Amino acid sequence: MRKLLAIVILLATVLACNQPRTGKPSGRDGVQGAGTAVRDTVYPLGFCTEDFRELSGSIRSGDSFTTWVTRLGLPREQAFRLVQACDTVFDVRKLRAGNSWKAFYKDSTLLQYIVYDNSKIRQTIFRCTDSLAVWRYDKPVQTLEKKADVTITSSLWNDMTAAGASPELISALSDIYAWTVDFFGLRKGDRFRLLYSETLCEGEPVGLGAIRYAEFQRDSTVLPAIYFDQGDGGNKYWNQKGESLRKAFLKAPLKFTRISSGYSLHRLHPVHGVVRPHTGVDYAAPSGTPVMAIGDGTVLSAGFGSGGAGKMVKIRHNSVYTTAYLHLSRYAVKAGDRVSQGQVIGYVGMTGTATGPHLDFRVWKNGSPVNPLTLESPPSEPMLPENLPALDSVRIVLQKQLDYE
Repeated sequence: MRKLLAIVILLATVLACNQPRTGKPSGRDGVQGAGTAVRDTVYPLGFCTEDFRELSGSIRSGDSFTTWVTRLGLPREQAFRLVQACDTVFDVRKLRAGNSWKAFYKDSTLLQYIVYDNSKIRQTIFRCTDSLAVWRYDKPVQTLEKKADVTITSSLWNDMTAAGASPELISALSDIYAWTVDFFGLRKGDRFRLLYSETLCEGEPVGLGAIRYAEFQRDSTVLPAIYFDQGDGGNKYWNQKGESLRKAFLKAPLKFTRISSGYSLHRLHPVHGVVRPHTGVDYAAPSGTPVMAIGDGTVLSAGFGSGGAGKMVKIRHNSVYTTAYLHLSRYAVKAGDRVSQGQVIGYVGMTGTATGPHLDFRVWKNGSPVNPLTLESPPSEPMLPENLPALDSVRIVLQKQLDYE
């Protein structure tokens, strides 16, 4: 009796894969294209892939949509009709070179379906039979809560990637601490601990969620970053006192480069070979690297500076602070422009007196040069007082999660 039941179930399954079904599949955004027939709806792509011969490849450079599908075997007249069937489901102008695809054929040569990978998650399915149709399918994703604990031994990038961190996580961490931690001056023994979420699809990471809690430790100093959204569209990261991690000035005007020469009033000049004052910080970086304003302000000048400064942008931030960005290859602003914190104001170069491409960054306080690396930046608006108890509760819970092995 059990064997007979198993045979019946098997026959029903085979018939299901070979018979068209109607209706819209769950979890898929579909639009019926040209023709009146309703598309197949066998999960997950809408047809039984096992019934067809499969061919795979990737979009070639210079391919248009019609060039691509006709090469796969769709007659040109039907290719134009398929473009119309795409409607709002798929923008044929956004076909990307390098993206993968699979084509499915009946009787080895008759094209039936094309599956295009928009991304690691989303796919677009094109039915290439007489009843042309186009729909989308999003693969199931999983969100995992993860931890990272990294002690600096060589560099932030090397140590975090060695610990399994993605480039997106490193970038997000540096954005959170951009106002409080000098990532170009990290020391051996500095430590980062964090709680964050990561999205996986078919076991592979496809996206980074929010960093919910982080700590930067140097010796006995601990700088927490607590995620707390007040709902006002403003800052979302705070320390344990409810002070915003966002401040008036960024710690550095570049991302992911290295400091080649630190602040010194008596530096042996690399070109002239004599001791001259150097009241800034040199950041070695490839030519063309974007240079950012460290704070809001007004551009005082954008032109050649004196004394070998080359192309230079000078910004007045308020009545106290002024900054300058030297040896640029080109400008992105002009005198009189208002700029905002993080806005690109120029690009790294080696104009003026320079042995290689780098940025010479300088700061003046009340007209006197100061060390950019020790610049004290005033914080932004603190957290609303009524939210402080909730912030403390969140901090305690997240810190326990981080400490829990």
